[in-house]
Amino acid sequence: MSAPVLDRLDATFAALADPTRRAIVARLAAGDATVNELAQPFDLSLPGISKHLKVLERSGLITRSRQAQFRPCHLERAALDAAVDWIEANRRTWSERFDKLDNHLRALQAPTTGDTDV
Repeated sequence: MSAPVLDRLDATFAALADPTRRAIVARLAAGDATVNELAQPFDLSLPGISKHLKVLERSGLITRSRQAQFRPCHLERAALDAAVDWIEANRRTWSERFDKLDNHLRALQAPTTGDTDV
């Protein structure tokens, strides 16, 4: 993977490390929302929510547009897809490695055949 792709993944996972930001992403998966709508379920100030939104925006997970006096936030699914693709590729790799280890351990534990009596 190229450095920009890895940097984007780092930013994505760093942004998703916070439970408030994960909740915001989950809310945006249902559709665009304004800052006030996103702030509603949290016991945070609007500047506090804005800081979380800036992290999500810098990571590429969300974008904000302008519609009259509103600036709705929009989930950028491609950024999530890149993270899911990375996770899935690594899951397959580790699953294959664990399967090989499991087979190796079974072979070590299998009774040997042949005459062991002298």
